[in-house]
Amino acid sequence: MRAVIQRVKKASVDIIGGEFGNFRRGEIEKGLLILLAVEKDDSDSDAEWLAQKISRLRIFEDSDGKMNLSLIDTGGDALIVSQFTLFGNAKKGNRPSFNRSAEPALAIPLYEKFTSIMECNIGKKIPTGSFGAMMDVSLINDGPVTIILDSKNKDF
Repeated sequence: MRAVIQRVKKASVDIIGGEFGNFRRGEIEKGLLILLAVEKDDSDSDAEWLAQKISRLRIFEDSDGKMNLSLIDTGGDALIVSQFTLFGNAKKGNRPSFNRSAEPALAIPLYEKFTSIMECNIGKKIPTGSFGAMMDVSLINDGPVTIILDSKNKDF
């Protein structure tokens, strides 16, 4: 699993088109926007590791202005949006290949497991995007602070 984590002042996700037209799916105030991709060989352990890491990641400022607090410590919100393109590979040519991204039959349950673990960790319901939908994601980045984590490449 791979995630791009952005510390935000606020963020939202809108579903574009489809049978219900455009609508706001979720929004948060201060917290983390998490763009999440599932890889073909990911398992429950990847979801568990990544959710534990993100919920405890100390990227919020303490009273001394140092990044020393986690999402759990601050009581902040989270918004999780699926984004298979995080596994895009443009090594050959200019058109990315997404063949490392998991098919929906694997990706959806792991996306939902990750979300469930995050909800348990931070003690609140987390809004999400809609898997496979066209979405508009809006945010006001705080800092900016952006971190990339990968459950298979922990040095990433």
